[in-house]
Parts: sequence; structure tokens; C-alpha cells
Amino acid sequence: METIPIQVPDGSTLPVRLFPGREGRPVVVIFPGLGVPAGYYDTVAQALVEHGYNAAIGELRGQGDSRPRPGPESDYGYQELASVDFPAVFEVVRERFDESTPFLLGHSMGGQLGVMYAARSDGGLGGMILVASGSPFHRGHGVVRGAGLLVGSAAMSITANVAGFWPGDRFDVGGFGRQSKVLISDWSRFARTGLLEPAGADIDYEDRIGRLTLPVLSISVEGDDLAPKQSIRNLVRKFPKADLTTWHQNEPLGHNGWIRNCATTVDRIVAWLGDRT
Repeated sequence: METIPIQVPDGSTLPVRLFPGREGRPVVVIFPGLGVPAGYYDTVAQALVEHGYNAAIGELRGQGDSRPRPGPESDYGYQELASVDFPAVFEVVRERFDESTPFLLGHSMGGQLGVMYAARSDGGLGGMILVASGSPFHRGHGVVRGAGLLVGSAAMSITANVAGFWPGDRFDVGGFGRQSKVLISDWSRFARTGLLEPAGADIDYEDRIGRLTLPVLSISVEGDDLAPKQSIRNLVRKFPKADLTTWHQNEPLGHNGWIRNCATTVDRIVAWLGDRT
């Protein structure tokens, strides 16, 4: 494994973790969920390499080994991650694996951002894999949890704006960790409205996502309270023209457990990739 640091315009440094496999084979580019460091996905990347693929992991800004940590000066959200950070990661990946077709694997929020990036990338991906990645829209989470999500997301947005950032290192809800106030506000808006309308958007994401035609594998996981099946359906219905394959991981691994116990999930991903490469 090798690590290449990249710097984005606001001065943040994002490490890209590269896992060379078989030359010329596709490269699977993994993006983490909110609050999960990139290094946690090393087992997934290594499993893909053992199957003959190349892999890379992009750190989300402000998480894991990215610096600096979010603070009052942090003003990035979904828009900046999808339009600045993801392209920067893919630039490194395409340079390192110049003969490989890139596939995006997004976990949780990494999948939401990946869908936005795909809508911008104009055919630059071989396909997209979404694992435990759904819409946070409150109506996809049941009556009780949905009501809590509706109220809680609004409270988190207010707290983040008052504090200047989401203080997840002091007290946390959902394991989000310390985050930019704009990112939390974007997530909160998504939870309330069900629409991907981030602050500062330069395109109509809902419209562009609806035009996607690329292959997509969407994986739900048994025991996942953060991305239940209806939540996942609410996300994938945003791209009705895509070549969609769905699969349910029956092992009760929950939202993050599939990462460390990834064998059967990676087997399914590899089978799907094999049909398209």
C-alpha cells in the first residue's frame, strides 16, 4: 500500500491510499461513510486485490488522516466534496492506474457523494457500487425513528451553526465525529426533504442524477438501522435509467460490520464486476 497526499484549495490535505493489484484490471475507488476513517477500509481494499483488482481509498475531508480537523472556519459541504475532492482523488487514481477502468464504491454518505460525483463525471466511471448507502430522508426510516431523525437532524444543523462546526469530539449522535457545519446542514436538509440540494450547488443534482445510465450495484445489509431497505430504495429511485442490480447481505453485520467481515460482500462485488469487465 502507498499513500499520496493531495491538497485542495482550502488548504486541507487528503491522503489517497493506493493498493496495486493486477496491472490493467479495474480499480475500485472506495469512499468512506461519515465519521469512518479511510484506513478502516483497508481490509476491503486488500480483499479486492486478492481477487485480482486494484483498489484505492479516498479520505473524506476532515476525517481520519485528513488535516486540519473541522472548525469554525470550515465551510465545505456536499458540493465541495463532490465537485473538488472526489475529482482530485480520481486524478491521482487515474495517474497511478492509467490502464484501469475506475469503479466507485461508496459506503453510506460516501455513496451519496459518489452519486453526485457520477452525475458530474460525464461517463468517467465503469460503474458504481453502493454499500449500506441510502437516503437519510426521514420517511424512509419508519415512524418512530423517522420522527427522531426529522427533529434530530434539524437540531444538529442548529447546533453546528451556533458552534461553528459539529462538535462530535465532545458529544456525538450517530457516530458522525467532528464535522463542518455546512456538511451537517446539507445532510440535515437531505433528511428533512429527501432532496440532494446542497449549499452552493452549481448544477441541479436531482435532474442530473436522474439521467444516470451507468451500471450500479446497491447492497443493503441485515441489521442496518442507519440505512434500512426503504432508505436504500429512496436513494436508488433517484436514478431510474441506471442499470441497477440490488443485493441484500443476509449476514447481520449492520451498518459498519461488513467492512471488517467483508468476505461475502466482496465476493458479490467481484461477481458483479466480472460481468462488466
